Amino acid sequence: MRPARSTDIVVSCPGDGSTLGHVANQTAEEVAYAAAELRKAQPHWQALGPRRRAHWLALWRDWFLDNQDHLLTLVQQESGKSWGDASIEILAAVESLNYFLEQGPLFLRGSRPKPVGVVNKLKRLSVEHFPYPLVGVITPWNYPLGMPMLDIPAALIAGCAVLSKPSEFTPLTWMAAVDGWSQIGAPPVLSVVTGLGDVGAAVIDEVDMVQFTGSVRTGREVGARAGRRLVPASLELGGKDAMIVLADADLERAANGAVWGGYFNAGQTCVSIERVYVEKPAYDEFIARLIPKVAALRVGMDEPASFSTDFGAMANASQLGIVEGHVAQAVAEGARVLTGGRRTGSGLFYEPTVLVDVNNSMTCMQEETFGPLLPVMAVEDAREAVRLTNDSEFGLSASIWTSDLDRAERLASELQVGAVNINSVMMNVFQFPLPHAGWKSSGVGYRSGASRGVLKYTRPQALVSDRYYAKSEVFWYPHRRRSGIIQRYVVRLLGARDWPRRLSISTGKIR
Repeated sequence: MRPARSTDIVVSCPGDGSTLGHVANQTAEEVAYAAAELRKAQPHWQALGPRRRAHWLALWRDWFLDNQDHLLTLVQQESGKSWGDASIEILAAVESLNYFLEQGPLFLRGSRPKPVGVVNKLKRLSVEHFPYPLVGVITPWNYPLGMPMLDIPAALIAGCAVLSKPSEFTPLTWMAAVDGWSQIGAPPVLSVVTGLGDVGAAVIDEVDMVQFTGSVRTGREVGARAGRRLVPASLELGGKDAMIVLADADLERAANGAVWGGYFNAGQTCVSIERVYVEKPAYDEFIARLIPKVAALRVGMDEPASFSTDFGAMANASQLGIVEGHVAQAVAEGARVLTGGRRTGSGLFYEPTVLVDVNNSMTCMQEETFGPLLPVMAVEDAREAVRLTNDSEFGLSASIWTSDLDRAERLASELQVGAVNINSVMMNVFQFPLPHAGWKSSGVGYRSGASRGVLKYTRPQALVSDRYYAKSEVFWYPHRRRSGIIQRYVVRLLGARDWPRRLSISTGKIR
């Protein structure tokens, strides 16, 4: 291990504050060097073809499974999660690898579109997809392993080299995963750089396409920087996901869903439930079912494989401060805390909290909290719930809880969000055939989405050829009056869809 430098970043455990290690705050020159090395290796990787690239992804999957406990221990230590919440990250990694290594070769096959129009009947058309040589993937701290693994397998199977940059709060797990790629002997087309925001900016300056996941504020900066270089950027940003509970819902399932969707990973998920709208006839019973479930949640960082706590710490002090601020502001404006509302333990832990008597103008209902907080609001009817849900700058996903599926689908079509879960929550993220896309300030572009999840890392090339070649074409120079008249008649005869226009070929004159 190299000696520590004064500019290094200390990585600490948010559960107890202990120091886990240090990583370099790399320079722009170091990022440029890493990018140049990846570019050298990428042509060979592309030339392998998707089937042989899939072979390396399969070996990487096996490495993940063989090193599962080590990786999950790192996830837990640097993020402060419970063991149960950490465990889902291996599941996400393995499922993503299997999906893209199996389906990616099919998605990358060229297509043969059918020509349009009589004059094009003898044309051969095809579309081939070529990878962006170097893709930059910048990921946040809430899922140190799972988040990059939702994106990077698709980029690798597409034939790209990948320059990754994890959060400075949680870099250790991903550095281990990249080391695993090297351990299996894979071609050197995956690299990691570490550091603060300037390092992320340097990545954007070096790559041909950017996949970014993070806050709206930072996402705007990423998009602007990429735009100045005319580099495409896919941005998955913040959310303020609403849960709509209708009076005919299974309230026991809805309450259980609210607890998991609101507090999983301490609420630090882009698709966490961040606000709940309940029809008045069901409100009191929903609250009565919800509160004891929330109060029973076990907060803390448990021993590996013990599953003795439910969710863990906030990832950093700044995020904990946001949660405290949202609760304090809501209470000052008339909201009531029914359970929770305080720090707990010796680390960055916060009690699972339920707020009532909230209104849609409160900060906790408008700004992303990203913490273990559920504000619950009674509404007159489904129409009001839809209106309040749409009264937000965010549009990532939402959930509707009702026993009437047809009604749920009608309401879903009125919600200004990229995904709607019916009688469930957050599960859209794990449906790889579906696009995970934010509307409004929640993002630009999409993650997954079957073939689109791979082809976004490629550039299409259109090919046009003829079945046979004459010495000249009818449209080529020189122009002649006779051929112009024939063209005019043919356009009307073949282009019109009614006989009067087809037959009135003498309308007008050519002079």
